[in-house]
Amino acid sequence: MQHSTSRRDFLSAGSLGFLGLTLGDYYRAAAAQAPALSNAAAKANAVILLWLEGGPSHIDTWDPKSNSNFKPISTNVAGVQFSELLPKLAKKMDKLAVVRSMHTRGNDHPQATHYVVTGHEVNPAMQFPSLGSIITKELGPRNAVPPHVLVPQWDRGRQYEDYFRASFLGGDYDPMCIPDPSKPDFQVTDLSLPKSISQQAVESRSAFLKAVDRRYRALSESAEHANLDAFSSQAWKMLLTPAVRDAFDLSKESEKMKERYGKDSIGQSALLARRLVEAGSRFVTAAGYHGNSWDTHSNNDTTHKDRLAPTLDRTLPALIEDLEERGLLSTTLVVAMGEFGRTPAINANLGRDHWPNCWSLALSGGGIKMGQVVGSSDDKGYNVTSRVVTMGDLFATIYKCLGIDYTREYMSPIGRPIKIANSLEDRTGEPVAELLA
Repeated sequence: MQHSTSRRDFLSAGSLGFLGLTLGDYYRAAAAQAPALSNAAAKANAVILLWLEGGPSHIDTWDPKSNSNFKPISTNVAGVQFSELLPKLAKKMDKLAVVRSMHTRGNDHPQATHYVVTGHEVNPAMQFPSLGSIITKELGPRNAVPPHVLVPQWDRGRQYEDYFRASFLGGDYDPMCIPDPSKPDFQVTDLSLPKSISQQAVESRSAFLKAVDRRYRALSESAEHANLDAFSSQAWKMLLTPAVRDAFDLSKESEKMKERYGKDSIGQSALLARRLVEAGSRFVTAAGYHGNSWDTHSNNDTTHKDRLAPTLDRTLPALIEDLEERGLLSTTLVVAMGEFGRTPAINANLGRDHWPNCWSLALSGGGIKMGQVVGSSDDKGYNVTSRVVTMGDLFATIYKCLGIDYTREYMSPIGRPIKIANSLEDRTGEPVAELLA
């Protein structure tokens, strides 16, 4: 049976009237559709995407060049340099793998964001599922925690949020989009009961449903019926179990930890991502850089120096350190990227424009061989000079770390097979062997 209602609707407190049926349907469908991992030796079981919206200047961050006004500094890996804007990350290079040879499509934000999130160019005839939705479908849920989360949701520019959704895979694999966790009134209403309804009342309703159901049990004690009850029970558990609600509760974190990540949207989104992965989420996008933050068409140097690089240099090291301290880094793959890089040439407004031809990103954690740079660019950062890496290649690498068959294709509603690791010229991407531990 197909349901047009999204998983977000299933979780809504206003859906209590049909929760026992519909959210149970979600879990039953998820269990039925989640295939076994194709590789028992998978290194990672979750992904955190630190989304650098707007596109960072690669030559002012990961791939310093002489045409940047910022000096290169040494990292703790011999022969590797970062921009002087990233001193903390320079000391963490042994926990990073930096790709300096990304080559993608899309010269404007909507098209480029769609491309790097789905691996496909925009097509008016159909929509494509996001990387996070595919991973959620392939790995299935863990515990009662929402497997796919995006934080924070967009207040404006909502079309970007759509690119992170599941498309024809169905609402079960859409991300749960939640508010900005750095706000004083932050609350995930989907997991909070209205004040007029107590937890005891909901538990009583659960007991009532079981009483109504008793007649059917007496008449038909089938395996299917027993399974339905199990999935309905899991649905109730998601709403009522303290451990699930606790995963979203940043008040459980010390002030010192909050300050370590940063008390702004960027830091608190990353901190919440760690909590969710620790609790069982599969893919969390920490999207605190909203409003095209890295889109420095004017005053590139000032903006990178005063606002953008300091927050990245604070939050990403904190996330990596925290995951490692908790024993989670080896099983959690962290990806820090935007939708493209920026032009090596400075424009009339002292800014840099969009540049998908050659850009950089950083990875850490599960299944990745860290302490290295993959690929290179020319002396000004215009073009890739060695080891071109496409989005299909990056996706294939991520899938490989997770034990997912990167050659898999899905059949779309229009009868067209869709590659889950789609590369240039409609080829299947290949894992970047240098990145795999």
